[in-house]
Amino acid sequence: MNDNGTKRLSRLTAILTQLQTKRLLTASELANKFSVSNRTIYRDIKALEQSGVPILTEEGKGYTLMDGYRIPPIMFTESEANALITAEQLIIKNKDASFVKDYSEAINKIKSVLRSGIKDKANLLSNRIVFGHNAGNGRTSNYLSALQLALTNYNLSKIKYHSTDTEQTTDRIVEPFAIYSTQENWLLIAFCRLRKDFRAFRLDRIQSLNVLNETFEPHKITLPEYFEICKEKYSSAPLT
Repeated sequence: MNDNGTKRLSRLTAILTQLQTKRLLTASELANKFSVSNRTIYRDIKALEQSGVPILTEEGKGYTLMDGYRIPPIMFTESEANALITAEQLIIKNKDASFVKDYSEAINKIKSVLRSGIKDKANLLSNRIVFGHNAGNGRTSNYLSALQLALTNYNLSKIKYHSTDTEQTTDRIVEPFAIYSTQENWLLIAFCRLRKDFRAFRLDRIQSLNVLNETFEPHKITLPEYFEICKEKYSSAPLT
């Protein structure tokens, strides 16, 4: 196979990975990512379809894979595996127990598809990387995983929240909007129906959480727009 053929095979594999990662991708987005023309992407998509990959085209929206279709596990390079192991050691120090548990289970699945030589090196690296923060591995919250699901599924959430500023504990119905990290702790940015405005809630101050079946309409504001509004209103960190 010549160099052009090798590059195209690599691009076709990468396109497949992208399609499996995101719900919809346009030809322009793929062309920009791989520095090729839209016409080249059209040919690549046709080649994938001819090879049996069930790619669906939504007119005016982009390409997506048929529900349920999965490509075989991706083979990681040693550097990619090292990056994952390094991230694992950082996350182990995180103070949200649900996040640590879910990531540990995910990384174990990833390790299972590593080639034996890379797996041995990854395990060696795992034992040789140490981060000094949160030395006691103390967990201060256990809500991140549930709030992530509430955010992506637009579920209203009921929280009992203690504010150290006012020393009051209040029940709130919130519309999860974003997750914000401050070193090892987390903030939930949400529209608070009690305050009728966006607020940021520290997860370690949430005393109880109940994700409701009731859903809410997605907010049209973007996260950068939210931060810009905070900057203009308070000239400081998001309001808690």
